[in-house]
Amino acid sequence: MIQTFPRGGVHPAEDKFAAGSPIKTLKVPETVVIPLSQHIGAPAEPVVKKGDEVKTGQVIAKSKGFVSTNIHSSVTGTVRKIDSELDSSGYKRAAVVIDTGEDNWAEGIDTGKTINKDITAGADEIIRKTLDAGIVGLGGATFPSHIKLSLPKGKKADVLIINGVECEPCLTSDHRLMLERGDELMVGIQLLMKALNVTRAFIGIENNKPDAIAHLIKLSVNYEGITVKPLRIKYPQGAEKQLIKALINREVPSGGLPVDVGTVVHNVGTAVAVYEAVQKNKPLIERIVTVTGREMKEPSNFLVRIGTPVRTLIDAAGGLPDNTGKVVNGGPMMGKALNSLDVPVTKGTSGIVIIPSAEASRKPVVNCVRCAKCVTVCPMGLEPYLLMPAAEFGKWDLAEEESILDCMECGSCSYICPSGRPLLDYIRLGKSTVSKIIRSRKQ
Repeated sequence: MIQTFPRGGVHPAEDKFAAGSPIKTLKVPETVVIPLSQHIGAPAEPVVKKGDEVKTGQVIAKSKGFVSTNIHSSVTGTVRKIDSELDSSGYKRAAVVIDTGEDNWAEGIDTGKTINKDITAGADEIIRKTLDAGIVGLGGATFPSHIKLSLPKGKKADVLIINGVECEPCLTSDHRLMLERGDELMVGIQLLMKALNVTRAFIGIENNKPDAIAHLIKLSVNYEGITVKPLRIKYPQGAEKQLIKALINREVPSGGLPVDVGTVVHNVGTAVAVYEAVQKNKPLIERIVTVTGREMKEPSNFLVRIGTPVRTLIDAAGGLPDNTGKVVNGGPMMGKALNSLDVPVTKGTSGIVIIPSAEASRKPVVNCVRCAKCVTVCPMGLEPYLLMPAAEFGKWDLAEEESILDCMECGSCSYICPSGRPLLDYIRLGKSTVSKIIRSRKQ
């Protein structure tokens, strides 16, 4: 029987228009803007200055604190400036702007295509190289990956879970990666297993990707301890807690972490990045990005250097359609609309979705009809119809009591609401405010 998580979830239209489009390497742009904060935690501190010559893969900013990670130059060129630049959030943040020249990689980086399956690094070296290479979760959360591999004292994992679900509509970058870079993925999983000292790993893939499932099952025969598990299609199965429940039937407690139930979760893209860091000494300076939409001429999956303007990707996919209403960074469920096409691709950019005007507007907001659909679809068992007014009217104690911080912001409640209520908008506001209140108590 094909598994899934038991509580909540929705089935939005898949719209995987780029699923059949092989990964294409995008040309290096003339200028890149590389933000110093491309991860959860403290921004990295620049170690270059205006006028410096840098090579591809060279460190340009170092991690500041434990929850932080390094940033590398994605190109060879000259640092034009270090300044505040607009990013996908709509705010200006510190970034290094580099004018590019002829590609010249930093010393020690293996850019060859030969797959290195011979693992000689020990656990500590794998974790150190993951930190040095600036690797973060490539599923969108951008949590520094070395922290997940450095288990807290007293905690132990017995199984690694690899997220190949890609349940967001439209996005296909993970799908193509599994098809085209399967052996690198498998070696990366072995490295993660070694770092965590576990002997079992499960790759969860929704069964709308039968070609990826078949391909990885065939490869897994040659890699001990790795099992591919098809999953029933249901959003948001790619969320850590839902994926853990679907694959190994363990439930992460409220406020808890996957390691509390003996597991660690990494995205397939992250596993390939770990392979490149450990086996090739290559830092995270590029990623696969899906550029897609119902009206796009050439929905595509591009291998893109970090710092490339979003506009460049859209042009490479046939240009922006005349009837565009919104351009979304990420998937249509959890992504956020961009207010400029000149913002850069970052480590967390999984996709760019172009939405036609006819589909870009919200429904008129009317009174809640107490249908309870938002409660039925919430995968965390929350009551969104109650959390929204708690945030709207500043009832922060109630919001905290009703476990607002457990919300993963999947958007299922807003998607299903017949009254067009902006449930997720207010819940995000509530989460932010309650988090600040809790932090203030600890000071």
